[in-house]
Amino acid sequence: MLSRTADHLFWMARYTERAENTARMLDVNYQTSLLPQSNEAAEQGWRGLLSISELTADYHHRHDRIRAREVMDFMVRDDTNPSSIHSCLRAARENARAVRGALTTEVWETANRTWLEFEGQVAGGAWQRDPAEFFEWVKFRSHLSRGVTLGTMLQDESFHFLRLGTFLERADNTARLLDVKFHAADNEFFGARRGPQREPVEIDFYYWSAILRSVSGFEVYRKVYRNVIRPEKVAELLILRPDMPRSLAACMNEVVANLEHLANEHSGETLRRAGRLRADLGFGRIDEILATGLHAFLTQFLDRVGDLGMGISRDFLVPA
Repeated sequence: MLSRTADHLFWMARYTERAENTARMLDVNYQTSLLPQSNEAAEQGWRGLLSISELTADYHHRHDRIRAREVMDFMVRDDTNPSSIHSCLRAARENARAVRGALTTEVWETANRTWLEFEGQVAGGAWQRDPAEFFEWVKFRSHLSRGVTLGTMLQDESFHFLRLGTFLERADNTARLLDVKFHAADNEFFGARRGPQREPVEIDFYYWSAILRSVSGFEVYRKVYRNVIRPEKVAELLILRPDMPRSLAACMNEVVANLEHLANEHSGETLRRAGRLRADLGFGRIDEILATGLHAFLTQFLDRVGDLGMGISRDFLVPA
């Protein structure tokens, strides 16, 4: 396969997944912003969302302060923001168009229709009238894209580059969400418990429930743990459980499996690093991770995923 074709397929999948993850992060912030909390806590939540995507500086170039509506507008329809849902869906569609011949008709039509419907929703203001419903629509279109890919495409190199892009992006976004949300929880909830006044247990429940729902993990958590929601168990589910579809372990299993299908004479080192990262997750324990520091672990994970992305680009794709 031509490296340029592989590049378009890889980034088509990454941008589709990134749009979904942006919608998920916006949704959890929107839902938690409805809980009783101080203005400072609400602002910190939106600040954390910008931090996840490393967009704080870009946002402040356009706006003087952090407001929920302006952050959502920046992350949904601002075409100058490369990580907005608008930019991601447009880039996914353009990459799909560039390799139309490598895709089935159903895959192309799904990407094209998603972009056209998004334009209609933004023009009509539907996302502003009901943000939660709009975020569900973005997630549904991403699910549809993956389902059509699995159901109609030959499982050849094109298929594996699409899957590789999907799960590398998902691993990156899940780690970012965990890092920022656990840091915010430590300050807002755990810190409050050390003082004379304890925060209500209900606040904890709704906060962690919203985070689990943002990764479609609430029902999975209840099925696996069958008890109250505890932060360390949330971390375990989203980091180490290989049977949780959006966990870091599950993502790395898919990354390694697809890299093995695509392996060439240049990719040995990239495959070795991916396999080592998968092994660290496969044999990791949440108590050890928490003892050494969750932030440090996730920061290192993000660095290693970024290194894998550069390795994949070097071994298979158009050089950056």
